Amino acid sequence: MHQSILTYKGSRYLWWSSIICTGAIIAYAIDEPMMPPNGGTWLGYTLGGIGAALILWLMWFGIRKRSYRSRMGTVQGWLSAHVYLGLALITTVTLHTGFQFGWNIHSFAYVLMILVIVSGMVGVFCYLHYPSVMTDNSGESSKDSLIKQIQDIDRQALSIASEINPEIHDKVITSIRRNKIGGNALQILFARNRTRSIEGLPTAKELSSNQGKFDPDGTANTMMFMASNIAKGGFDKGAAIRRLSDLLIGQKGQLMKQLRRDLQLKAFMDLWLYLHVPLSFALLAALIAHVVSVFFYW
Repeated sequence: MHQSILTYKGSRYLWWSSIICTGAIIAYAIDEPMMPPNGGTWLGYTLGGIGAALILWLMWFGIRKRSYRSRMGTVQGWLSAHVYLGLALITTVTLHTGFQFGWNIHSFAYVLMILVIVSGMVGVFCYLHYPSVMTDNSGESSKDSLIKQIQDIDRQALSIASEINPEIHDKVITSIRRNKIGGNALQILFARNRTRSIEGLPTAKELSSNQGKFDPDGTANTMMFMASNIAKGGFDKGAAIRRLSDLLIGQKGQLMKQLRRDLQLKAFMDLWLYLHVPLSFALLAALIAHVVSVFFYW
């Protein structure tokens, strides 16, 4: 049975995180330093040490998840701890600062830590939510399966178009060549097609009942061209054209929509990682600078 990382072993690491945060809050509440609370008191050093240790341990997760022969717990357990102990940093490090912030390397490290945690929270949402959305979107079909189905429809469409006339055949070829999936990062993330979309045009049933109004000169779009001629009775092979329209507008259009959505969701799942990892290393560098400046230049 699948177990969520948030409820792993009875939410064991949620309890660990709660204990750390509660202990830090109680210590901060009862501490009476001779100076305003800050990272330079005994409690500040203690909470700072705990925070630094947690950050180093959290960074180690990237190594652990690639150590397939490791016996140091399961990757799922490490990920669960990664989530909850990462959230515990908000309390421990904030209390470590004594709420003393300024334009310096110390506050910069704190801001980086918050950004890393926020990006991690986005990652948890993607990890828990998107797989089910992808399953609902594509069902049992994988990306390769969707592409194969689209290619099969293209072959059927070309076969039908060749039986109608050369002009329709050429326009179907042009439509297939222009109707591409993918593109740059923005096109994938926002599911934008490189060519004019055929989605939303009338279905074959609507075409056969003459319900649409079409531009007779709309030859730039294969479907609009065929729809116009069907409406005018311009071809004597209406059944074949309606079948062709159903293939390209109905079946292929739906598959293309599913494939674009699938790629979009995967791009979102990758994007947070491309932010989370570099921010984590930036935090590590800022943490080192913070510690060095405190012990050698403060």
